[in-house]
This record gives sequence, structure tokens and C-alpha cells, in this order.
Amino acid sequence: MAETIWILTAIFKVLLTATVIILILNKLTSEKDFRSIFLRLKTWWGMFVIFCFATLFNPVVSLVSIMVLSFFALKEYFSMIESRRQDRRLYLWCYLVIPVHFYWILIDWYGMFIIFIPVYVFLLLPLPRIIGKGTVGFLRSVSTTQWGLMLMVFGLSHLAYFQFATPEYGANLVLFLIILTQVNDMIHNLISIFIGKKSVVPSANSNLTWEGFLGGFLFTTLISFILYPYLTPFGLTFGILSGVIISISGYFGSLTISVLRRDLSLGGRHHNGSSRANYISIVDSLTYTSPIFFHIIRYFFDFM
Repeated sequence: MAETIWILTAIFKVLLTATVIILILNKLTSEKDFRSIFLRLKTWWGMFVIFCFATLFNPVVSLVSIMVLSFFALKEYFSMIESRRQDRRLYLWCYLVIPVHFYWILIDWYGMFIIFIPVYVFLLLPLPRIIGKGTVGFLRSVSTTQWGLMLMVFGLSHLAYFQFATPEYGANLVLFLIILTQVNDMIHNLISIFIGKKSVVPSANSNLTWEGFLGGFLFTTLISFILYPYLTPFGLTFGILSGVIISISGYFGSLTISVLRRDLSLGGRHHNGSSRANYISIVDSLTYTSPIFFHIIRYFFDFM
């Protein structure tokens, strides 16, 4: 417990310093757009508070917090879709899936957790849309709904499962994952803002550049090398490899969500969708890093 408190105190000091630095940079370079950076900082502070409660009190606090975050992210995702009246019942069923899915985590039933949404919900969710609702727009309605469930609920829920899958290391692994994911996003955005030239997908997000990806990759791997002895039971090889995995998967998560948001804002009724997507912007990288990191650890290490 003493080591955990020391780590939390160090993170608080780093977050406070980073916030002050970004505020100063925003004042000095008013021509630069720091909105994405401020959003990342808000994410850090929110995750820090959740982690403090989960670590110092009970992992159920973390589970409930992530469940609520999943709900709002999914709700925001649905609000960006051009939907018909017959799709609303489908959305209701999706919301009801969330507490059931997180219940499997609470009772540590991994078998049901891993197949509930990808198998049972995938096969049964179209039924409410089929019965009495006709065939017009069926594929688009069902596919966009299931895609949202996989990202905003199934992907994010892995964050909550760490502490139940491995009570001894779970809290520190979540902290390790969140730090590396957010550091990667922050460095990527900063480099893209100041020296980024070659955008990966200019039509979706100009802040995703190749220079930012390379800088985030190198810096995240370095931070992983520094932190793994304190937060993980890994050896040197996987300690460094963790940074590589989280950096690359986080980049693909940000890229995928950026293209998804752009597609929905163009095809839907909200043409200013990028400004609305607050929760989705917060969790974009974590929807990829959480499940990938979780299952790689579970496959190669016995403590999961």
C-alpha cells in the first residue's frame, strides 16, 4: 500500500506539472490548437480519481465507473448515427446489455465475459430489429449497433477485468496501461501540433501524423522501460515490448475512431460530430489497448 500511495503521489505531481505547462504553452502560442491536449488532460485527471478510489477502497468502484463511462460513450456513438424510429428499440437493448456484461466481470466468469457480446449478443441482437420492423436499412442498423457495442462496451470493459483476473497485480497493470496509453496520445498530439507535417488521414484527423506516431512510439517505449519494474511483474523483454504493443494498438485505436467519427459526421445528421464526440475522444485509444494488452498478458502469463 505504501508503494501504491507513493506512485499515486508521483502521478499527481506529474499531472499537475503537465497541466501547468500546457496552460502556459496555450497562452504563448495562441495560433496552435490545444483542444485535443486539454481533452487528454481531462481524461488523465478523471482516470486518476477513479484509480485512486479503486485502489484505496474497492475494485467494484472501478468496475462501476468504467461501466458508466461505457454507457455514455455508447450513447454518444448512437447520437452520431442517422437512425430511424425502428432503431430506437435496438439501442434500448444495447443499453440493457451493459450491466449484464459487467456482471460477468463482477463474478469473474471469464468464459461468459469473452463470448457474451461477440457471440450471444451478436446473434440475438438483430431479432428485435427483424420482428415487425421490415428489412429496409436492416444491415446498416444492426452492423453499426454491434460495432458500437464491441468498441465502447466490450473493448473498454477489459479495463475493469484486470483487478478481478489478477487481484495481486491488476490495479498496477491498469495504471501501467492507462499511463502508457495516455502518454502515447499526448506525445503524439504535441509532436503533431508543433512539427507534424505528414498527416496519415488528412480528411479524418489532421492531428494524426507520421511524425507524431514515431515520437509517441519511441517515448512510450522509453516510459514503459522506466515504469515496468515498479508496476508490473514482467521481465525486461516484455517490459519493453509492452510499450511497443500499447503504442501501436493505441495509434490504431485513435486512427480507427477518427475515421469512424468522420464517416458518421458526414453521413449522419450531426455535421459537427467531431466537436460533440467528447466521451469517444476520451476512450478512443483505450478501446484498442485494453483488450489487446489484456489478452496478450493472459496468453503468456499464468497470473492472469
